[in-house]
Amino acid sequence: MLAFFRILGILVYSIFVCIFGCFYCLFSPRNPCHVATFSKLFGQLSYFFGLTVCLRKPLGSESYPNAIYICNHQNNFDMITAAKILQASTVTVGKSSLLWIPFFGILYWLSGNILINRKNYTKAYRVITKLITKFQKQRISFWMFPEGTRSRGRGLLPFKMGAFYLAKAAGVPIIPVVVSNTHGKIKLNRLKNGLSIVEMLPPIDPCCFSDQPVRVFANYCRKLMKKKLYELNTEIALHESIHSRFK
Repeated sequence: MLAFFRILGILVYSIFVCIFGCFYCLFSPRNPCHVATFSKLFGQLSYFFGLTVCLRKPLGSESYPNAIYICNHQNNFDMITAAKILQASTVTVGKSSLLWIPFFGILYWLSGNILINRKNYTKAYRVITKLITKFQKQRISFWMFPEGTRSRGRGLLPFKMGAFYLAKAAGVPIIPVVVSNTHGKIKLNRLKNGLSIVEMLPPIDPCCFSDQPVRVFANYCRKLMKKKLYELNTEIALHESIHSRFK
């Protein structure tokens, strides 16, 4: 019964946000400022799922310059965890098929996010070139999932190189964001679904890897994120163990 009311509430809330958002964005379509606004609204769905989300950001992160944020991509629950930490004037780079999701797809595009066809290398390259131009012309950052697909409990998958080529070409830092494991942890019929930690790491300057292949840069970032993911999962396991003892 709890699962039914949760699903109903999530559907009603999501459709309302999408429809309201589309009309709102029509006054200034494709404005990058919209993305953080609606990401935080979707992030409020964490309360529907009984999930507590703890955000951790470095001091001064609100005043970061243009950057590329990279995040581990686990499942659809990223919309209620990672979405909460999205910085102002940051847009996401997603696959073009997102446009066809009812209600959400139109809002995703209207709010200023970037759609990319990963199967068409020529078009994808053109999009990357346009992103570099945007860095040079306006206050904007990009959010990317370097794994390229959902990991679904398989840990941190190998990274694709697009985000790191872009960072080197544009001369902007990479800022890793790590979300603790949510795979198999959220049950719709359970009132409380525990804790998720979303942590933003300090910026990584691509100039430190200027004389090295992009793969080295990507592997360095992945190593940092993998270590942090292990630390967050260990912390949550300890938290849950202590909590269960005092129930």
